[in-house]
Amino acid sequence: MSDSIRVFLVDDQQMVRAGFRMLVDSQDDMTVVGEAGDGAEAVQLIGVTSCDVVLMDVRMPRLDGVEATRSITAMADGPRVIVLTTFDLDEYAFAAIKAGAAAFLLKDAAPPELLGAIRAVHRGDAVVAPSTTRRLLDHFATTLPDPAGATESPDDRLAEVTDREREVLVLVGRGLSNSEIASELFVAEATVKTHISRLLAKTRSRDRVQLVVLAYETHLVGGH
Repeated sequence: MSDSIRVFLVDDQQMVRAGFRMLVDSQDDMTVVGEAGDGAEAVQLIGVTSCDVVLMDVRMPRLDGVEATRSITAMADGPRVIVLTTFDLDEYAFAAIKAGAAAFLLKDAAPPELLGAIRAVHRGDAVVAPSTTRRLLDHFATTLPDPAGATESPDDRLAEVTDREREVLVLVGRGLSNSEIASELFVAEATVKTHISRLLAKTRSRDRVQLVVLAYETHLVGGH
């Protein structure tokens, strides 16, 4: 199908890749277009393979998923990356999210959850700050770098943000959905979407996960 979601698999275990391939290829709206056994191979192949979503393991030989994610998300019109890990609170997954991953899932997630994440990330939907991602950031908030001394601090990225947009950013950082934010602020959901679009543009954030990270880095969320 020409409009299928093109999925690329990255994992150092061949059996794991085979399982993901069977699951993805069983869907009418998605297809596996390639796979790699480590991050270095992934970066090389994805550079010449048209794909929409990457399922990325983080702990791999040669080049881990963190550096691979950083390289892939830096590509022009690069694919979205979903980080897969065995551990709920994993510093590698945290680092991958910081590197630009669009979502974070456990490898033991139910098949419908994984397939739903692929579709959501492909659509660019705002469902990529689940409670697991927020718990991950809560757990590692103390390891976030101090903005002081950076070339461009996270706080600098808030320079053009309005007070209302800052309120929205706080609620995004807390893991609220668009409808929950609309209810909290007594505004229409369409208004929330407008605020989030402006936040993405003003803060040069790729997606909602990066807004969540920014909320922690600027200590709007996290209690520092």
